[in-house]
Amino acid sequence: MKITCGTDVIEIARIKESIEKSGETFLKKIYTQAEINYCKGKRNSMYQHYAARFAAKEAIFKAISCYLKEKFEITWTDVEITNEQDGKPKVHFLQKEIPNVNIDLSISHCQNYAVATVIAIKE
Repeated sequence: MKITCGTDVIEIARIKESIEKSGETFLKKIYTQAEINYCKGKRNSMYQHYAARFAAKEAIFKAISCYLKEKFEITWTDVEITNEQDGKPKVHFLQKEIPNVNIDLSISHCQNYAVATVIAIKE
C-alpha cells in the first residue's frame, strides 16, 4: 500500500477575477457542467465554491501525480467534485480512471481563501 497526499490553497478573489475576465471560457476549461450548476446555485458564496473545487482539483493532481505516466495525462474536467448526501465532498474521475486508488477529500473556505487536502491510498 502507498499513501500520498496533496494540499492546495487559493485566494477566492483570483478565481472571481478569472471568471469575470474570461467567463464561460474559464469555467468550461476548469469545471464540469455539474460543478458549474452547483456553484451557480450557491449565489452569495458562488466564488467560494468555485475556488474550493479549484483547490480540490489541484490537491488531487498533486496526490495522484506519481500514479500517472505523464503529468498532463489528466485534465481539469476529467475530475468532478460532487457532494454526498451529508455534504462530504466526493471525487469522480470521468475520462481517466486511476486503478486501485481510493481518494479522501476535505475542502473548506472562508471569505478570502479556499483550501483542499487529499489523501490517496493505492492498494
